[in-house]
Amino acid sequence: MSKAIGMVECQNISTGIKAADLMIKTAEVEVLECQPVCPGKYIILISGDLSAVKASVDAAKTVHAQKVVGAFVLGNPHESVFPAIYGVSEVPNAKALGVMETFNVAAAIVAADAAAKTSLVNLIELRLARGMGGKSYLLLTGDVAAVTAAIERAEQVAAEDGMMLDSAVIPNPDKRLWDSIL
Repeated sequence: MSKAIGMVECQNISTGIKAADLMIKTAEVEVLECQPVCPGKYIILISGDLSAVKASVDAAKTVHAQKVVGAFVLGNPHESVFPAIYGVSEVPNAKALGVMETFNVAAAIVAADAAAKTSLVNLIELRLARGMGGKSYLLLTGDVAAVTAAIERAEQVAAEDGMMLDSAVIPNPDKRLWDSIL
């Protein structure tokens, strides 16, 4: 069995806490994050064996179907996803900048994973619905062609659930912009 991560994003806090309890009781999973995000939604991010993560996410989606606004299971997440979520990514050589914005948290994480697996890019940050009305965004860097391919793939993934909002590729950002981002 492979290591996996999964998330359920609920439209309100009380449902989110009930869903978290159900997910933990359904299978042997590790809680990576349980917390409210804007605008009063609640996210539950878990890790474990693929079958356990899938069972936990499916249970929450089934029991709380009317209040789940996003969910995913990733069987083999790219190693750069977690540093980007927690804001500890190291960017040794900033080049082109890719930005993509989504309407929810789940779509941003899945899109970031797809982007990182598409081409040689460094995820810089995954900002998850805090202070942004529930929206989320990702930042990444690399050569222009790699960033373009990564952002195009991320757009495709987020659009599958209608969660794609906007994106940009900046070939040569000004140093002052990098100073404010990094």
